Amino acid sequence: MAARLPSWAWVTGLTAGATAAVVALAVQADHGPHPTAAVAKPGATASAGAHASATPKPSAPPALPAGSGEGRRIVYSLGEKRVWLVDATGKVIRTFTVWPGTVSPQPGRYSIIASRQSLKGSDGVEIEHVMYITRVQGVNVAFSNALDGSSPPPAGGQKLGGIRMHKEDGAALWSFGDQGIKVMIVT
Repeated sequence: MAARLPSWAWVTGLTAGATAAVVALAVQADHGPHPTAAVAKPGATASAGAHASATPKPSAPPALPAGSGEGRRIVYSLGEKRVWLVDATGKVIRTFTVWPGTVSPQPGRYSIIASRQSLKGSDGVEIEHVMYITRVQGVNVAFSNALDGSSPPPAGGQKLGGIRMHKEDGAALWSFGDQGIKVMIVT
């Protein structure tokens, strides 16, 4: 009568065999041919665009609007829904998109008239880095960011003057601007 092998021996043997097969295939694949990608050189041929790199180049942010003032300032474009932070030499040190409320000020020169570290916005969202610009139709217009980082669309029918931004942008604006800093609002 032949001796029977325990089941653990069979499982161990099969696992060792499978591992050996996988290692053998991996070694074999490593020694095989490897595909190469053609790299296009800019301006090399007219068809170079067909072989362009798969890595997209980041697009440059929109330029600071012409006629947006001089010196250290915050520039807010109503049409582009974008803010630029500009140093005293006129160099843009940061730009970012924003989500405006339903009430916007007219284009012109303003300044930060007051600020609050945090509070509950008129839409019920907890906000921080609140920097007031003006009042329009009895509504405060101010830059801010939601504490939780969200930016919900303004509730239908409400008059809201919050110009919301991402949390990191709100912190940057808070650090950059203080009471009295110029705010140029352009179309």
